[in-house]
Amino acid sequence: MVTLAWPWLLALLPLPWLLRRLWPSPATIGTEAAPALPLQSRLAGLPGVGPQGAGNRRWLTMLFTLAWLLLLIALARPQHIGENTQVPVTGRDLMLAVDISPSMEERDMVLQGRTLNRLEALKVVLDDFISQREGDRLGLLLFGSQPYIQAPLTFDHQTLRTLLFEAGLGMAGRATAIGDAIGLAVKRLRERPQQHRVLILLTDGANTAGNLSPRKARDIAADSNVRIHTIGIGAETAIRQGLFGRRQVNPSSDLDEALLRDVAAATGGQYFRARSIEELQGIYQEIDRLEPMELEGRSWRPVTDLFAWPAAAALALWLAGFTFSRVPALRLAARPPGGRMP
Repeated sequence: MVTLAWPWLLALLPLPWLLRRLWPSPATIGTEAAPALPLQSRLAGLPGVGPQGAGNRRWLTMLFTLAWLLLLIALARPQHIGENTQVPVTGRDLMLAVDISPSMEERDMVLQGRTLNRLEALKVVLDDFISQREGDRLGLLLFGSQPYIQAPLTFDHQTLRTLLFEAGLGMAGRATAIGDAIGLAVKRLRERPQQHRVLILLTDGANTAGNLSPRKARDIAADSNVRIHTIGIGAETAIRQGLFGRRQVNPSSDLDEALLRDVAAATGGQYFRARSIEELQGIYQEIDRLEPMELEGRSWRPVTDLFAWPAAAALALWLAGFTFSRVPALRLAARPPGGRMP
C-alpha cells in the first residue's frame, strides 16, 4: 500500500496560479509604454522565426504544472507500507558461559563421521541454538583461568555468532575458574530486569582457579534471581593407544558433576550431561523448551520511502520545459547574417 506521510502539502498545488494572479505583471509596472521596435516585426516575419504560439504555451504550462505536482508529491513523502509482521518480544536475557580452557581440545566428539574437539562441537550446536532464539537478548562469556565478556547482552545475534567462532582454546588461560565465571555473568545479568535472567554454563572440568568459590557464586546467583543451567561435556569412554597396546580411558574424569548439579539445583536450573554431539543438541532443545520465548508479540510494518522517484521526474520535466522554452531564442541566435540557415 502506498500512502503520503504529509498529504496536506498537496494543498499548495494552486500556489503558482495564485501568485500569478496576485503578483503584478512586469508589463504593467510603470506608466510609460515600451518603445516599439521595427526590428522585432521584421525578425518575426523571417522563415522559422516568430513568437511562440498558443500551442507551445499550452505544452509548457502542462509540463511545468505536472512538474510542480510531482514536486509536491515528493515533498509529501510517498511511502510503501508492507504487510503487517509479528515480531517476537520476550524480554529474556540469556548469557552463554563457555569453557575455553585447553582441556576442551579433547577430540571425543563425532559429527557425521568426522572427529571434532569439544569446543568445535559446541560451536556447531550453539550456532543453531543462537539462530533459533529470535527476540532474546543474548550474551557470550568465555572463561579459563579468568572470565571475560566476549559479547555483551545484545539482539545482534549475527555478531554474537561471529565472536563465538573466533574464540580459541587457551585464550583465557589454562585453568578453569567456574566461580569467577558465574560471578561475572551474574553481575551483567543483575543489571537487567529481574524476570527471565538465565545463565547457561558449559564446562568439561572442575573449578581449579579464581577468587570466587563456585558455591559462593551460586548463592549470589540465587539471591539475584539468576537461573543457571549447567552442562557437563565430554565422552565417558575413549580408546587410547599406549606403550602396551590399546586401552579404554575416561576422558571426562576431571568433570565435577556434583558441583554442576548443586549450582543448577540451587538456582532453579537443571544439570545436563553431554557425552556426544547428539546429546548436546538435545540439551539445547530441552533448554528451548524450559526457557520459552513466547510473550506478547509486537506488530511491525516495513516502510519504504519513495520520494526520490517523483522528485527525479519533476526535475526532468522542469529541465525539458526550460529547454523547450529556449528553442526559438537558440534558433535565432544560430541564424547567420543574410537570413538563411546553413
